[in-house]
Amino acid sequence: MEINEIVSYYIHEDTRRLEVSFKLVNDNDDEVRNDIINIDDAEDFGYNLIQEGFDLFDDEDTEDDFDDFDDFESIDEETLITYLNEYYIVNPNKLPKPELF
Repeated sequence: MEINEIVSYYIHEDTRRLEVSFKLVNDNDDEVRNDIINIDDAEDFGYNLIQEGFDLFDDEDTEDDFDDFDDFESIDEETLITYLNEYYIVNPNKLPKPELF
């Protein structure tokens, strides 16, 4: 079991969760796995998934400033893959089943 690629992700700032879709090395091209990751759990494993320089919980309200992407949250995908590989080795029963893409 090894994650080959991250297909997509979405950060839910209000719940500190990360919705992620990924493929394992042995998955077919038309398969994807979906999971919701608690960011606090990743930190418990020693991983900081949010790239430095991004404030995940900024209370400031940016009104109609869609051209300013300084507050955009981003994930370090290599760190995410490393964390997910470790997480599913420790918790193999939590590995999502493949779904058709």
